[in-house]
Amino acid sequence: MNDKSSLAQARQMHGRLVSWLIDDAYPVWATAGFDAVHRTFNERLIPGAAIPDEPRRARVQTRQVYAYARAGNLGWRGEARPLVEAGLSFFIRHYLRKDGLFHTLVAHDGKVRDDRALLYDQAFALLALASAQEVLGAAPDIVSRGVQLRTRLLQQMHRAGGGFDSGIPDRTPLLSNPHMHLFEAALAWKAVSDDPAWRALADEVCGIALKYFIDPGTGALAEVFDENWGVLPESTPGQAIEPGHQFEWAWLLLCQDSTPGSRTRRAAVRLFDIGENHGVKGGIAINALGMDLRMKDPAARLWPQTERLKAASRLGALTADERYWRSALGAAQGLWRFLDHGARGLWYDKIDREGKFVAEPSPASSFYHIICAIAEFGEALQRAA
Repeated sequence: MNDKSSLAQARQMHGRLVSWLIDDAYPVWATAGFDAVHRTFNERLIPGAAIPDEPRRARVQTRQVYAYARAGNLGWRGEARPLVEAGLSFFIRHYLRKDGLFHTLVAHDGKVRDDRALLYDQAFALLALASAQEVLGAAPDIVSRGVQLRTRLLQQMHRAGGGFDSGIPDRTPLLSNPHMHLFEAALAWKAVSDDPAWRALADEVCGIALKYFIDPGTGALAEVFDENWGVLPESTPGQAIEPGHQFEWAWLLLCQDSTPGSRTRRAAVRLFDIGENHGVKGGIAINALGMDLRMKDPAARLWPQTERLKAASRLGALTADERYWRSALGAAQGLWRFLDHGARGLWYDKIDREGKFVAEPSPASSFYHIICAIAEFGEALQRAA
């Protein structure tokens, strides 16, 4: 396959994804996916309806704010602004703790179900506040709330040597995943604000990743660490080399610094190669590798397909290298398999170890991944042109 045919097929695949997003997904999730009684977002959908009265995770509410904040720029002509406003209002009203951080879980009516403050959820709160400015503008209350949350994080969860605790009250083990989303949020804020503290936050998380998260020998990024940033054994719950996170970190590192030859870019390329060479089976990015990069969990989730697409697309645009466009096309085709659901605007979230899709409600949490991937794919194709 030559570069021209790879790009041509990638453009066709992008058109299919955009049509599905605009014509099917956004309308369904704006109606069945929105709880008009409580003015909040539902957790999961079955064809034509939501699962009633489920507890609402903070990360889902903030991800859906992100989803509809980006809708207009992606071509959807529905009423995105009221959804963004309602989602932010419910989130701030019901999830905000007295210490300025956010709860992780409330009931459908807003009553607190889990009072913990997780770094993961604070990161998505920051991302929602940054992305909401695409439709609400740089409103003073949004900007000040973002700054206040950043301040609370630095006061209550920041570690003396750099990086952040995983949550309150459970501060350890230390985790790379919430740092990844904090990195993403800092980059989003850096794009809409000239406040140098956002750049400083992005620089710090990038430095922590390069120093601690990525093994200098293998180039792979681990998940779980002790209080001194030592990598915990593979027997530790959650410890693995996740192909999806190799791709996601690769994309973020390239967003931070794509300078040819830089340490950051070299690390990103190596992460991508690990995910691509060890973590893609039958055209699908699988769930997990062992620390030796051998297959650990051959099942697959939807989201690693989106992260593979983002990283491959950005590398394709940066290098014009045919192999990255082939990977981007393969990732888009793999993602489409999950979206080819049969029910309008819904998706499969899991493939089991036998290679079969799991029949279950579609989780709202995946929408953010899908939207970000389609947006990055389109922007990379534009740069390639």
